[in-house]
Parts: sequence; structure tokens; C-alpha cells
Amino acid sequence: MELELRFFATFREAVGEKTQRRAFDDAKTVGDVLATLETEYAGLEGQLLEDGPEGLAIKPQLSVLKNGRDVVHMAGPETGLEDGDTLSVFPPVAGG
Repeated sequence: MELELRFFATFREAVGEKTQRRAFDDAKTVGDVLATLETEYAGLEGQLLEDGPEGLAIKPQLSVLKNGRDVVHMAGPETGLEDGDTLSVFPPVAGG
């Protein structure tokens, strides 16, 4: 399956580019893709996923959008993906 990935702020710096289009042979869910990214980029290791009380969870304060919709309001890391989907990953934002 081919996805468009979009990275913002510190995640863009960790990956080295804002957008990438790439194929994932074994990824079926958002969690699969995020786990793959954590293993491929040292700057993302431990930044995207954590073990939660019900299994794998997206880190708090992180925003992950599938086609512009927050996956928290879908099935979280278990949100399914299809060929051509866009996944946007935003780090926590601080400010005042």
C-alpha cells in the first residue's frame, strides 16, 4: 500500500523532509506505520507510541491525522489504512 506521510515541526527535522510518499508492504494500521517510523528514524524512536492499559497507544499530546481526521476519534493506533491515504504526524505543541 502506498501512503503520503506528512511531518511537522521537530518530526520534520527528525525525518529530514516535510512529505514523503512511500510503500508499506506489511502495514495495515496507523500503529503499524508509526512503529515502522520509530524503528527507521532515530529522532522518532520512542516519540510516537507507548504501551497503554489496553495495548499499543499513541503518545498523549500527539496529533495523528488520517486524511485530515484525528485518529483518536477513529480507532486510535488500530485505525485501518488504505492505498492512497495521507497520514499527518504533529508533535506536542507548547506555548502560551
